[in-house]
Amino acid sequence: MKEFNQNELADITAKLVEISVETGNWMKEQTHIHEGNVEIKTTNNLVTVVDKESERRFVEALHKLVPEAGFVAEEGTGERSASGLNWVIDPLDGTTNFVHGVPVWCTSVALCAGTIPLSGVIFDPSSNECYSAYQGGGAFMNQHRIKVSGIDKLEQALLATGFPYDDFGREQQYIALFRELMRSTRGMRRLGSAALDMAWTAIGRFEGFYEYGLNPWDVAAGTIIIREAGGLVTEFNGANNPIFGEDLICTNGRIHHQMIEVVGRFF
Repeated sequence: MKEFNQNELADITAKLVEISVETGNWMKEQTHIHEGNVEIKTTNNLVTVVDKESERRFVEALHKLVPEAGFVAEEGTGERSASGLNWVIDPLDGTTNFVHGVPVWCTSVALCAGTIPLSGVIFDPSSNECYSAYQGGGAFMNQHRIKVSGIDKLEQALLATGFPYDDFGREQQYIALFRELMRSTRGMRRLGSAALDMAWTAIGRFEGFYEYGLNPWDVAAGTIIIREAGGLVTEFNGANNPIFGEDLICTNGRIHHQMIEVVGRFF
């Protein structure tokens, strides 16, 4: 597998920002799509022509940027590389919001070496906020360095979560956990975009985010952005494979052990 130095990662990330902004702004122009252009994967899982076309655009541009990398993409465009070097792409995270005209959706793309994210970009066209990071280079929003919040008590934390759309096998304990955190924190939010939940944790708007039933493309970019902003990202049990694991907790780091302790009572 090819290894990249800091200068190469910085250059890749800068170009990934350009690609994400260009693609995301094109997507924003398509927000009034016709209902007939929406496919229903499952009751709560939609896909649009915009998802598919934006993913095609990402794959075409990213193949030119790093030709040796494969693709792990939500809509299945491109092929995974056996070497382990892959672009992990969610072309439109928050499709249901997008379809309903709720301006909470984004693009999310990361370059991963195996399970380790090397570079990641999340772009929110509605607010024109672009979050980026590469390994060892810090985290940024629109070229301004960002960091996680300094709150160190769970009762002072504002948390985000999401509800799985097709995996209800742990529904009862998940609702019980939600009830516990609703009572013991400053509040709970549910945006409908895991990538933006993670970006907002990296910039300090949230102290943490947790969910199960996510996919690698939902969380790969957010993982490196949070880590480079000074936070932590793990599985529910503290294991260090959140991108390809079954569940995820990300925090500012200061409340991480408290989150794992509470989650551990239910999972």
